[in-house]
Amino acid sequence: MNSGFQKEQERVDRVMETISDEITSLEEETARRRNEVVHIRKHFWDEVKVSTDSFDDYLETIIGLRQEAQALSVSQSTHRHAAKRLSTLRRMQANPYFGRIDFIEEGTSNVEQIYIGISSLSDAGGENFLIYDWRAPVSSVYYDYQPGAAKYLTPEGEIHGILEKKWQYLIRGGALISMFDTSITIGDEILQEVLGKGTDKQMHNIVATIQQEQNRIIRHDQGRLLIVHGAAGSGKTSAALQRIAYLLYKYRDSLNADQIILFSPNSMFSSYVSNVLPELGEENMQQVTFQEYLDHRLSKEFHAENPYEQLEYVLTEVHNPSYGTRHAGIRFKASTRFFEAIQSYRESLESSGMLFEDITFRGKTIITGQQIADRFYSHDTALRFHNRLEKLKDWLIKKISEVQKAERTKPWVQEEIELLSNDDYHKAHKFLAKKRGYERESIGDYEMEPEALSRLIVHQKLKKARKQVRAFRFIDFKGLYKQLFTVQPQIERLMEGKTPAEWPDICEATLERLNEDKLFYEDATPFLLLKELILGFQINSSIKHIVIDEAQDYSPFQFEFLKRLFPAARMTVLGDFNQAIFAHASEEVDFNTLTGLYGPAKTEMINISRSYRSTKPIIEFTRRLVPNGEGIIPFERDGMRPSLEQLVDHDELHRRIASKVKDLRKLGFDSIAIICKSAEESLRAYESLTNIDEIKLLKSNSMEYEQGVVVVPSYLSKGIEFEAVIIYDASEIVYGEESLCRVFYTGCTRAMHHLQLYTVGKPSPFLRSALQEGFIQ
Repeated sequence: MNSGFQKEQERVDRVMETISDEITSLEEETARRRNEVVHIRKHFWDEVKVSTDSFDDYLETIIGLRQEAQALSVSQSTHRHAAKRLSTLRRMQANPYFGRIDFIEEGTSNVEQIYIGISSLSDAGGENFLIYDWRAPVSSVYYDYQPGAAKYLTPEGEIHGILEKKWQYLIRGGALISMFDTSITIGDEILQEVLGKGTDKQMHNIVATIQQEQNRIIRHDQGRLLIVHGAAGSGKTSAALQRIAYLLYKYRDSLNADQIILFSPNSMFSSYVSNVLPELGEENMQQVTFQEYLDHRLSKEFHAENPYEQLEYVLTEVHNPSYGTRHAGIRFKASTRFFEAIQSYRESLESSGMLFEDITFRGKTIITGQQIADRFYSHDTALRFHNRLEKLKDWLIKKISEVQKAERTKPWVQEEIELLSNDDYHKAHKFLAKKRGYERESIGDYEMEPEALSRLIVHQKLKKARKQVRAFRFIDFKGLYKQLFTVQPQIERLMEGKTPAEWPDICEATLERLNEDKLFYEDATPFLLLKELILGFQINSSIKHIVIDEAQDYSPFQFEFLKRLFPAARMTVLGDFNQAIFAHASEEVDFNTLTGLYGPAKTEMINISRSYRSTKPIIEFTRRLVPNGEGIIPFERDGMRPSLEQLVDHDELHRRIASKVKDLRKLGFDSIAIICKSAEESLRAYESLTNIDEIKLLKSNSMEYEQGVVVVPSYLSKGIEFEAVIIYDASEIVYGEESLCRVFYTGCTRAMHHLQLYTVGKPSPFLRSALQEGFIQ
């Protein structure tokens, strides 16, 4: 260990000691304050002499009350601040600081070493800062400048000087893992560790390249859309999270964490990312999956298929007779052409085609859907579509009031009154008395008129109908979406004859699903779009920035939808088209098509081709699995070549996997993934491997990212990395179809240090090139 590193570790030890001392002191203080608050609350009235005999007594009582309330408020506030500080210090125990700048202030010659962390920390005497809060004025130099002239703003004015060096630290639980001289901040633990160990000239050149790439992503500040296209393991997500931290810092007066949304690929990834986010003493941004958003909006109307169910169908039902139709439907419904067709369809509804539900009361129709349609197309036609619906709603509420008036004298009302329980009768009496202005004490004096009670009964019974109207539930959205697939000439006209050859079969399959109150995943966003276009978009203007990870999983249709949903937001989009495993992705669709979202002038694309998640031998192997793989540059990190074993049957396969897991555990690997093609294959594998201690099966509804040994379908492993990966069955039978190339690549690129492939029978054709060139043993 060099002396510089040793010296820094000694400093970390001193800082950790100071943190521990402050924690001990604060624990005593919070306990004392908590007891104080409990005591004051318990004996609040004991301390106050309550008397209203004279004005002076009354005044004394008020003053006493105020003093006790103030004492309670001060104690509560002090306890709250102490508890918050205690929570921060406990987080600092794991990672006390992450950066340092060596700064020479103008007019002085001494170099000040300023260490930066999630919160400030002074020495025991309170005279010297051991750590500066990342939000402190001087800390802005760390984020805003590379070595050279620098300045920062204080309440007293600008301070100028020279930034000599900028260091980054990786500290875990009081141990200094790595430190390195850097010109920008790196937000990825693996990369930090690797860079901290790099000493040779070539490594420094690579570091400079990575820093420039990450710096461009982190500090990008122009336009509406930033597209980051990077190879598996190139640090896209880490750079984007660091970018969010940078933006939260730079725009701290106008941007906060709850104005940022991260769209994660799945709940498990959200859990994984929340552990990787740089701990800047701030709350995390909102994280959601697109499917969670769809469920939130659709679950009351439909059972909507999720993307993994769709993908499972695509991966396992190739021999199903309707497979070609479904595949063509997925591709078409994901396109911007279909998006435009729905927009045109909504416009056509201005003159005809709107469908409305009957409004019923006590089992009888009081206003038919046809009456509502006639009214819609004969009144207020000069107004905008949404305003016409508002007027229609007002007309319906008026019609319900007319029905209410007519129903009051009907025999059923008297029957309802006679069936009222005593409790309900008293409630009605109390309600009507209050309505008439009777005070609580005089409610008993109110004599309830039979007509008033009849009115109340009918009003209550029609409450459901009014609620239905106010929520626009009289519009038949399902019927309107079905109309797209039933009125054949209409969609043909909207699409100008550009529907796929399979269109009649696509229509039939879609209608069959809709009639069961179910939605294919590819219909979920189009259905919502139609609903939004009819009602007027439920936009969210408070969101200033959205980050979309694994963007290759989103269709052009979904991007257009998100753009309209968040009209005030800038967008950071991260992805890798080599991992585009969903059925809507095709060779001719890549991230260049996204430039049309906001226009080329407001869009920037950054390509990062260097991958450093995996060792060089693993990357040399995986880049031979995909077209244009030669563009992926491996990071100079040595390791073993991936290994392939050909076995005769599944019994032997399960014995070999169990033995391999034992060996990997002995090597100290904590996260081991057995990656299968589909959920179906994962379940079979898991059931056959239960003899492996603490093995877990990850499903699409798994909420937490699990360490240890996991069996996982390829598509759920996306975005996550494991120290060792076992590809369950890389045979031609499982991975024979050309369309599975990206699925196979995605699974293999999850491995950081060790990659083992097994095959029952002949290996997949994807392995041919790597086998011939000796990149797999």
